[in-house]
Amino acid sequence: MKKKVIFAALFLFLFALTSVSAQVGNPVGRVLEENGGPVEEETLITGGESYTASAPLKVSFEANPNEQEGYTYAYEWVIYPADTPDEPLLRRFEPDTEYTFYDSGTFGVQLKITYTPEDGSAEPLEEEAEPIVIVISESSLKVPNAFSPNGDGVNDVFHITYQSLVKLEASIFNRWGQRICQMNLSNIDQGWDGTHGGRDVKDGVYFIVVQAVGSDGIKYEVKQDINILRGLGGLNGGGSGGY
Repeated sequence: MKKKVIFAALFLFLFALTSVSAQVGNPVGRVLEENGGPVEEETLITGGESYTASAPLKVSFEANPNEQEGYTYAYEWVIYPADTPDEPLLRRFEPDTEYTFYDSGTFGVQLKITYTPEDGSAEPLEEEAEPIVIVISESSLKVPNAFSPNGDGVNDVFHITYQSLVKLEASIFNRWGQRICQMNLSNIDQGWDGTHGGRDVKDGVYFIVVQAVGSDGIKYEVKQDINILRGLGGLNGGGSGGY
């Protein structure tokens, strides 16, 4: 009879642990910024999923615990390169945390939760959730050599196309060497509309200098002409700014 009582108590204890363990955490990553700018739509990444993006990538990681009464919880986030999981980039001990990925490659983000019965009836038990996998793509940079800011809705704005850049400085000069536009990662997506001081610059040849660094360590240096060709669309004629 005594053995049956002990077995029943042990079964109930293990069942309680399993029940709690299965509900401890449901980690999720919430993408805040991608390719250096804010995201337009909310993107969530759950444990066991993979997400590919361009750097810098800023993600908020949330433990999403389903806590039960009678237990205390301790959290640990581990972010590590996929090829060297035993060499983590960081450890943080909080339910929710944020991290910005700057380097290209594949990374695991794993949540560990240790829970302990408040009454001391059992030893602490640690559980690891399925990792979230983040893949940061390699860098690229493309600088066009012409655009036609004539209001026809086609190629009206000069845009630099880029991916996974962690640093960028771009300056546009007129033929007298005067800088008429300056861009960096904070405003690069706005592009250049072919104006200076609120006025259209003249059609013709301008010069751009771009220096950038990719998430994969590649350094870019571009020095080239930009042609403004408003007449291609048959609108607005030439500019009036005298630049």
